[in-house]
Amino acid sequence: MSERLTVYFNGACPICGAEVRHYRELAARSDAPLDWVDVSAEPRALEPWGIDGAGAKRRFYVAEPDGTLAGGVEAFARVWECLPRYRPLARLARTPGLRTLAEALYDRVLAPGLVRYNAWRDRRRARAVA
Repeated sequence: MSERLTVYFNGACPICGAEVRHYRELAARSDAPLDWVDVSAEPRALEPWGIDGAGAKRRFYVAEPDGTLAGGVEAFARVWECLPRYRPLARLARTPGLRTLAEALYDRVLAPGLVRYNAWRDRRRARAVA
């Protein structure tokens, strides 16, 4: 795989940031064709696809070299197939039935849960400063 993917992630989320740091370390060791954009630092990065700064922080995205944007489970699968240790997980995530379950879990539980957690964390920080 020689064409590079651009990965968009929320670096302000401690859980997301930790996961992406892990992927970045693996990508660096294996020379994986991945570029990284922290949407918390570049909130307008996904505007070409009609996604504002708040929307960009709600999901994990990957842009293909042809400009196609994937989000959620498919975005993770695209990253995983670039990382040698994670290739089996990419295949598993795309298994019919399991993919539907993984998408529902990500879209209805994990992503909204992280959004709520980060909003709670931000409110708590604001109260501590006030």
